[in-house]
Amino acid sequence: MNTYQYLWGLIMYRPIRYLVNAIAWTVIYLAPIAPGLITKEFFDSLTGTSALGYGVWGLIALLMAAALGRIMLIVIGFITDVNFRFRMGMLLRRNLLEHVLKQPGAQAIPVSPGEAISHFRDDVDQSEEAASWSVDVFGMTCFALVSGYILIRIDAQMTLLVFMPIVLVITAAQLATVRLQKYRAASREATSKVTGEISEMFGNVQAIQVAGAEKRVIARFSSFGDNRRKAMLKDRLMGELLDSVFSNSVNLGTGLILLLAGTKMRAGTFTVGDFALFVYYLTFVTQFITNVGKFITYFKQMSVSLERLTFLLQGASAKVLTMVNSLHLKVESKVAEASVTAIPLAQEKRGNESLGADGFEHEGVSGNPLQRLDVIGLSYAYSDTGRGISDIHFSLKRGSFTVITGTIGSGKTTLVRSLLGLLPKGEGTIAWNGVPVEDPGTFFTPPRSAYTAQVPRLYSDTLRNNILLGQAEQDDSLQLALHAAVMEFDVTQLPGGLDTVIGPRGVKLSGGQAQRTAAARMLVRDAELYVFDDLSSALDVETEQKLWERMFERRSDATCLVVSHRKTALTRADHIIVMKEGRIEAEGNTEELLRQSATFRELWYGDERHT
Repeated sequence: MNTYQYLWGLIMYRPIRYLVNAIAWTVIYLAPIAPGLITKEFFDSLTGTSALGYGVWGLIALLMAAALGRIMLIVIGFITDVNFRFRMGMLLRRNLLEHVLKQPGAQAIPVSPGEAISHFRDDVDQSEEAASWSVDVFGMTCFALVSGYILIRIDAQMTLLVFMPIVLVITAAQLATVRLQKYRAASREATSKVTGEISEMFGNVQAIQVAGAEKRVIARFSSFGDNRRKAMLKDRLMGELLDSVFSNSVNLGTGLILLLAGTKMRAGTFTVGDFALFVYYLTFVTQFITNVGKFITYFKQMSVSLERLTFLLQGASAKVLTMVNSLHLKVESKVAEASVTAIPLAQEKRGNESLGADGFEHEGVSGNPLQRLDVIGLSYAYSDTGRGISDIHFSLKRGSFTVITGTIGSGKTTLVRSLLGLLPKGEGTIAWNGVPVEDPGTFFTPPRSAYTAQVPRLYSDTLRNNILLGQAEQDDSLQLALHAAVMEFDVTQLPGGLDTVIGPRGVKLSGGQAQRTAAARMLVRDAELYVFDDLSSALDVETEQKLWERMFERRSDATCLVVSHRKTALTRADHIIVMKEGRIEAEGNTEELLRQSATFRELWYGDERHT
């Protein structure tokens, strides 16, 4: 998609609104035609050459009425512009966010969160600005054509001198295109690095303090800030230089007009009213010439924004950005309102978080509860290292407790993330009750599956909101989840109970409390399959034992897939899968693996020595 197609896609999102906006601003820009003609007659009436018989006060009344009318038109124009312009921005952000959320968790965005915010904010604003200015250029062009026709009829030579500066403006803008794009891209990149660094610093305050790296981090941030200052200076200087060219070329034309008008007036071929009309229209023609140049500048900058936004799509077509989708600005029913609320909850999985229910019964789930999950030949390799998992085969039966174990780097987490669609689909088949799952990332969401990542993601919000993640609290579901996660005592010790704000990333909680909060978040959803990735690594043996016991007290038919090397989980397991170098080395129960697998014996007795 090129920049023209991108602009056209934005315009065609709501063509009727764009047309209404274009008509409104065209009328606004054409409105000065009438006051200009009235001004001409006013000055001609002072010299006794006016063709109208309204008199001086009548003409003044007409001018005032025209001014008030234009004010009202501008108010209407701002309303139509806001209604269209900000819908464009919302559409771009909505489509971009939806695409990001649909990507596997490991590839959601190719940049830091801070840099992504820069894309969502600055590049969308730039695109919105260019599309909005296209309306102004159209309206001003109409004014230029009408006023040009009127002025040519009065004096063709003078009219040519009015419009001649536009040639200089367009030529200057075209010559500056390459350099302008280069400076704009550099300033955007520098800004992204600054916002990305801010995000990293805020997210790693404790690590920075522990390492005593405050000065080094500040020095690095200062260098980014200095680079941004230089890039922004070049970008701004280029923009101001173009504005200067626009303004000075018009001022040159103004001087020529005044000189020529004086000569014609002395010769008696040019009236005072004609001169007043030229001067009056000259103000708006000047604005037309300047804004045409600005639009060309914005359009070139829009191409930079398109390139940066396309980068976030990671290979997807840029047409994704302008796809027609509802913005849900008007909720006409409770169902629509619920669906809007459900979107972020169903997609929470994309960020490797504990999953939120979407408030709806997924098609086929109630009538097709999990009886058997088969994984056949599942493989995935990371593109940068070539490591991953290869030819994984196993099955889960309803109510089973399966543990995946192995040494660090053996592929345990990769296996789980590939199964759930958090990594791009590789080779192999995943079947739910014998039916292949085409898109695991979409399929394995509540109420089919709930997942807790190795490192729980908590937010600077209340404990209650961190667990529910927007899900409505029903009956005693929250209390039951807290009990199953062995969290009820901890809640009573917090100053605000469930309404305690736990801080960024849950810094006010201990490691064990954070993991149990993530467990409660998962258990508050009534899922068919629970997937735990090393959930209990920060728990003591007694607490972990209670967690597993309470979970099965709550749901005797719970199907669990657990990544762990802890003896508490291994002892409870119906089936254990031992991973080594991305492959399944051995399978069986505890007794069988202690006899057959050296890797399992090392994990088992190593765990015993550490406990």
